Amino acid sequence: MGKIRILHCIETISSGGVEVLRLGFARNYDKERFDLRIVCTNAKGPIKEALEKEGIQIIQVGSFKSPFEIKKYKKVLGVIKQFSPHIIHGAVFEGMSMASICGFLGKVPIIILEETSDPQKRSNKAIWLQRQMAKLADAVIGISPSVTYYLRDKAKIPSEKVFLLNNGVDNSNLFLNTQDCQRADIFLKNSDYVLGSVGRVHDNVKRYSDILKAIKILNDPEIKFLLIGSGPDLWKLKELARKLNIEKQFISLGFKEDTSTYYQLMDCFCIPSSQEGFGLAAVEAMFHQLPVIATAVGGLKDIVRNKKTGMLIPHSDPQSIADSVVYLKNNPIISSKMGEEGFLRASSRYGIDTYTNSLENLYLTFINKRNK
Repeated sequence: MGKIRILHCIETISSGGVEVLRLGFARNYDKERFDLRIVCTNAKGPIKEALEKEGIQIIQVGSFKSPFEIKKYKKVLGVIKQFSPHIIHGAVFEGMSMASICGFLGKVPIIILEETSDPQKRSNKAIWLQRQMAKLADAVIGISPSVTYYLRDKAKIPSEKVFLLNNGVDNSNLFLNTQDCQRADIFLKNSDYVLGSVGRVHDNVKRYSDILKAIKILNDPEIKFLLIGSGPDLWKLKELARKLNIEKQFISLGFKEDTSTYYQLMDCFCIPSSQEGFGLAAVEAMFHQLPVIATAVGGLKDIVRNKKTGMLIPHSDPQSIADSVVYLKNNPIISSKMGEEGFLRASSRYGIDTYTNSLENLYLTFINKRNK
């Protein structure tokens, strides 16, 4: 049958975890066996450029104003007609709708959907829509045990359709720094204790404001918060730091394509999300042997082992962040041991090779079923 043709459908390609994972897969999948293309709503930035450098064709169809936009679906059906994929794989709500509806109408042999968020607060209407899309699919992937639990128990998707496939981090490039940044370059002293985080700045979900409030509680000028990431709420964080009178302790450097050099400046990592489907940044921190302070939500409670690789805390609780920082700062040997244990856990469970092999095996399982 020649190469197995796969069409991935996702929402925007910018700097989020879904597209980072697609890039990791694009760099590692078996190009002798598979042919991959991506349909998305919009694409821009370094991840788009990196995907194209890997030879991946990206087709943009424009943003969705509603789940059922006929013009957008016609564009996707045109791609299906031209590419004739054996498998269509959709992630994020827009991607799942494109994959399920267009895969069904375009008679794609295998339809795979992927739930990439922590959807515990999803509306009943949205859950119903997802359930209808799942009826058209051969498989629905959950990116963490928490997400697969939601798919089976709340969305009521049949268990035989639900598959766990943990996200993976491409750690092969984590230490190949394209730049050299020292603490002094970003006005940090060697005596500073650096609490770091990396991610999009959507504060209602990521809750970086809780870290700032924890810094205020700690009342220690040598404890600094280093944030790598950009987003619509960054200005709110800067304003909060000003109001709390901790501006000098908040170092915000915006989006960085190469994050590894900044992980290496941190003493511990904090991901205080109110919800999180997986938590790629937590795994990246573990690959850098950092102890991780994480909220016990979604995929984070599966990734971080409490008091083994870091600290699990309640969400929306700055005091717990502050207490965890004090514990790690005052117990450097335990902190270092947590970092070592985290590295071993990340290496054995969450590498991109493990993810890529698992996804390829899932594809081949359904191809073989179709060919019997």
